[in-house]
Amino acid sequence: MRYNQSSMDALRESGDKLADTVVATLFERGEVGKFNTLMRHVSVAGAPLPDGLPEVAREYLRATSAPPAWVDWTEMEKARLFFVDNNVHISTALSFASMPACYVVPHVARLLSATHGLDYPSKRMAETGQFTVYLMQPDAFEAGSRFLPAAQKVRLLHAAIRHHLKREDRWDTGADGVPICQEDMIGGQMFFSMLVLDCLHRLGIHMSPEGAEAYFYAWRVVGALLGVDQDAVPKNIEEGREFLDLYMIRHMGPSPEGAHLTRQLIDLYEEVVPGTFFDPVVSALIRHLIGDTCGDWLQVPRTSWDRVVKAAPALLGVLETVEDRSPLGAWALDRLGHLTTLLELSSLTRGRVMHYAIPEQLKKDFGVSGEVPRNHRWTPPAPTVV
Repeated sequence: MRYNQSSMDALRESGDKLADTVVATLFERGEVGKFNTLMRHVSVAGAPLPDGLPEVAREYLRATSAPPAWVDWTEMEKARLFFVDNNVHISTALSFASMPACYVVPHVARLLSATHGLDYPSKRMAETGQFTVYLMQPDAFEAGSRFLPAAQKVRLLHAAIRHHLKREDRWDTGADGVPICQEDMIGGQMFFSMLVLDCLHRLGIHMSPEGAEAYFYAWRVVGALLGVDQDAVPKNIEEGREFLDLYMIRHMGPSPEGAHLTRQLIDLYEEVVPGTFFDPVVSALIRHLIGDTCGDWLQVPRTSWDRVVKAAPALLGVLETVEDRSPLGAWALDRLGHLTTLLELSSLTRGRVMHYAIPEQLKKDFGVSGEVPRNHRWTPPAPTVV
């Protein structure tokens, strides 16, 4: 698919009809509280739905209980192995590039600032990390998994935000489109797939074209589960590059909300990093991954570690050499990566499982408050000319 200003404008006018209808009905009938209470008991796929669940919610959960019929499970297994091999790097990219990229889109930063979850930034980061870990489990789409129920709840969460902002007349639809519109949902999908691959490349991580394509494909499957229009979504990395470049050119820029959210993110991870000596690494890593222009827009502090972080690819290259040449080293590094990811997630969640619930109101103040051959390495597509 070719993207241009006209096609992107059309995507700004639509949300997610299925989820929007469910949420509107729950609010009209005063059943949101009951739904949230009962859904705390629905945490694994295939579990019986609780008694008393509103019928419109029951129908939605049944209709969205399985992945699309077109899913290629061989590709999904490749994506899982890619994640296992690169989980620390992927977590780094999600935390220090994908989230700040959301903040550098002013209307997205304003929308995020309207949600109660931003008073507690660790909750949003924990939900994102937990969602990704659920996705990359071997049984993610089987009975007993936690991923499918999480995707169902996140889809309704997005619909609830659209509902609140439109009902309370707190969103300029003419200027910014439908809240969490199709363009923004696809943009978010690109932040968590295409941008992550870009960051891994910038960090010097060796990736095969097959592994990169599989990771991108997995997030296309996620997008389908979250209500993304499959006729409009990029089908491959080349189309993803075209969409992401155009999306960022159309929307990126500075905003008070973006700077505020970034400051919260930096403070959060400085708390997670033991001691204070390495605190500046957080800001330096964000700048390295998103670039100085975006870093300036988000008011990311410049630190003495900015030059040091740029040496990260050389260090990671040494570690990957150990991994490539030693099966024991590969096992040890993969295990260390897994434990590091779990430690980070545990720090953010305080050891609790995060529940995705439909917000019953928004903030009153809208605004700031596998093994890879060295000679077969993936490189990102060149920037598109817009």
